[in-house]
Amino acid sequence: MAGKDRILILGPTGAIGRHIVWASVKAGNPTFVLVRNTPGSNNRVNLVKAANPETKEELIESFKNSGVNLIQGDMNDHESLVNAIKQVDVVICAFGRLLIEDQLKIIAAIKEAGNVKRFFPSEFGLDVDRHDSVDPVREVFEEKARIRRIIEAEGIPYTYLCCHAFTGYFLRNLAQIDITVPPRDKVFILGDGNVKGAFVTEADVGTLTIEAANDPNALNKTVHIRLPKNYLTINEIISLWENKIGKTLEKTYVSEEKVLKDIKGR
Repeated sequence: MAGKDRILILGPTGAIGRHIVWASVKAGNPTFVLVRNTPGSNNRVNLVKAANPETKEELIESFKNSGVNLIQGDMNDHESLVNAIKQVDVVICAFGRLLIEDQLKIIAAIKEAGNVKRFFPSEFGLDVDRHDSVDPVREVFEEKARIRRIIEAEGIPYTYLCCHAFTGYFLRNLAQIDITVPPRDKVFILGDGNVKGAFVTEADVGTLTIEAANDPNALNKTVHIRLPKNYLTINEIISLWENKIGKTLEKTYVSEEKVLKDIKGR
């Protein structure tokens, strides 16, 4: 019986990458990560720090202890990137939104290596071929869509993984600005609060990403993670929180017009 595919995770110490690494190890896939010999950044957004408290150094040590294969390299070093890719079957990119365009370097390396069975570009949000937005988010959607088209044009086998809203970002603070814990007094709600959204934990994103990587039916498909019981409106989520703390919050609804005006003014 053939062994499981070897998986390389790029961006392994990020908010999503770390969970994909842990899930890959748990699933029994030979797991590889590309790491740079540089210290981790201390300039992370407070909410990101709250949801992902481990430092880069702690994560690397955890990976070592879990049997992960650490490859020293850099995405800006084409030779080291090709060398890493030649050692695996599946490449999963978990770069943040500021590095979406840098995936062109990964695509070039995958083409040169010539051995990759599947590439997961950095998606992990809304389906950019089915959703629209306003700037600055629209620019991110356009970048991701451009990466998709290049992957397809190059004939690289792919899976696009769409998981919608992370609980660590959107539920930890009930989507409030500048706080890292749920409010206990008042809450601001964008629109009427009745639009449903799909929420998923980062750990589940990691698990389901690896399941898709091990599923041949996901080849050249867009895979959506939508857990039925996690499909909720913000009003429903706030109600669950109110029931938990035994208190009704003061609610301020912000109209769509006001939200768009504020975005344009930033």
